[in-house]
Amino acid sequence: MSNILEVNKVVKQYGDYTALNTVSLTVPKGSIYGLLGPNGAGKTSLIRIINQITMPDSGQVILDGEELNPTHVHSIGYMPEERGLYKTMKVGEQCLYLAQLKGLTKAQAKHELDYWFKRLEIEGWWNKKVEELSKGMAQKVQFVVTVLHKPKLLILDEPFSGFDPVNANLIKDEIIELNKQGTSVIFSTHRMESVEEMCDHIALIHKSNKLIEGKLTDVKKQFRTNDYEVGIVTANVEGLMYDLSQKFTMAQTDFKSLHDELKLKVNIGSSSPNELLNILTQRGQVTHFVEKIPSVNDIFIKTVTDK
Repeated sequence: MSNILEVNKVVKQYGDYTALNTVSLTVPKGSIYGLLGPNGAGKTSLIRIINQITMPDSGQVILDGEELNPTHVHSIGYMPEERGLYKTMKVGEQCLYLAQLKGLTKAQAKHELDYWFKRLEIEGWWNKKVEELSKGMAQKVQFVVTVLHKPKLLILDEPFSGFDPVNANLIKDEIIELNKQGTSVIFSTHRMESVEEMCDHIALIHKSNKLIEGKLTDVKKQFRTNDYEVGIVTANVEGLMYDLSQKFTMAQTDFKSLHDELKLKVNIGSSSPNELLNILTQRGQVTHFVEKIPSVNDIFIKTVTDK
């Protein structure tokens, strides 16, 4: 199987409210898959179904070639946005307990915890109670208990919430390393810069419906606007602007001059980039020429507002 997860026409309703409307998704093995959508879109309902916390009203979920069943709890690691640690328990005692719920023996759990506590430099926390930890410190513990059983599929809901920039970067590096070792990751977040940096596939759910899914590079191509940012040094600004206006749309007419360099945004429509570049080179020295590819944030906002 080339997919770690297949969600086929899943429907979930709560009374008269439809949380998921015939949603289908495909998560390739070895991918970091960004599950995006505004609040209330249906992402959490889908994640809860994958984790068998709730069941779909109809549809099917396939994990690594098998229909989802209770034994798959040992194959999934899930870190919810709302953390689930027992505040009055000691960290080490709690981690051992949760690890054994995931199918590890006590000896296996102790071995894995020793590794992760050293790796994240939290060895001194073993006998602390969770209520004595800061939110960021508790987040580290939650991450450890999510990954220590080496799940095939790791589901992370807002994993950087509560972390300072240094520790957010530390956890990001650990997620990437786990992915390199073969763990598939579903990554739900509102931090679009993290999606840009980490994800190779994305899906966007809005108002209970899947609107977008695919490789991040393919999705970006789909939303190309044919806008180019250019910089040019020219002795004849009026001549340049006239030439450009005959063939292209000036997406930004209030251009700026900086040390005699003009910075323009030009929409080439159905023309080729070479046609734009040809006009520019005839009129001056080109200092900057780049296609303005939409960001994930741009795609998110456009898709949600258009619907």
